[in-house]
Amino acid sequence: MTGKEILHKMKEKVQEKVGLNPSSNAESGKGKSKMSKNITHGYHLVKGKANHPMEDYVFAEFKQVNGSELGLFAIFDGHLSHVIPDYLKANLFNNILNEPDFWTEPENAIRKAYRLTDTNLLEQAIDLGKGGSTAVTAILINCQKLVIANVGDSRAVISKNGVAKQLSVDHEPASERESIENRGGFVSNFPGDVARVDGQLAVARAFGDKSLKKHLTSEPDVSIVTIDEDTDLIILFSDGLWKVMSNQEAVDAIKGIKDARSAAKHLTEEAVKRNSKDDISIIVVKF
Repeated sequence: MTGKEILHKMKEKVQEKVGLNPSSNAESGKGKSKMSKNITHGYHLVKGKANHPMEDYVFAEFKQVNGSELGLFAIFDGHLSHVIPDYLKANLFNNILNEPDFWTEPENAIRKAYRLTDTNLLEQAIDLGKGGSTAVTAILINCQKLVIANVGDSRAVISKNGVAKQLSVDHEPASERESIENRGGFVSNFPGDVARVDGQLAVARAFGDKSLKKHLTSEPDVSIVTIDEDTDLIILFSDGLWKVMSNQEAVDAIKGIKDARSAAKHLTEEAVKRNSKDDISIIVVKF
């Protein structure tokens, strides 16, 4: 156990003793690969300061499928809804794995499953209510190939030899203004100082959001990378972290923490210290 990990354990025990452990507003967990004992994952979520229910949902598990192992990791960051990210948590990976060409053409399968899931959501909009959700998904195939997909502004970052590289794309209205306008929408910074689709939504791609769907898309950006001996870790995180910390800062902050769950928890604590007010969700996969 490293010195940083020992300090974390001591801090957690002190918090529990004096009643400061925010367990009522936090959730965490961890797991490990059966295929490689060196690959572990951990996650930690903390509710933000907004006066609404937690709208971030996490999925993280290793799963044995047809003689292969899949690491399935995702963060769903809802807006005006906790029902839709919960729906995505329950259905998106099932839809991806049910695509017949998942094993041969994973990028095509993921794109089709994202579209199918959004179609199903919109058909159930009366029951599921308004609002929507971002998504970033990571599928680790047999500990060798990593497939990242995202809609919205939740991120995926890989670290190789300590250097952070973003694998997702931030789908922000200002950078997708042309496609939004081509669909008949507009991008406005009023009210406030953040660019929004039709003056309402601060992401240009999302699941749900039926009232804005004519001007939005749920088409993901997809990237595929090979896991090699230079790979240190992967981080998935909602904007509650990256709005107060750069990708490289996040990697640097946890490179000395061996336990993946402790690493995720440390990043949430650092975001809170930096005055992040949003819900914060983090998954760390260590290699």
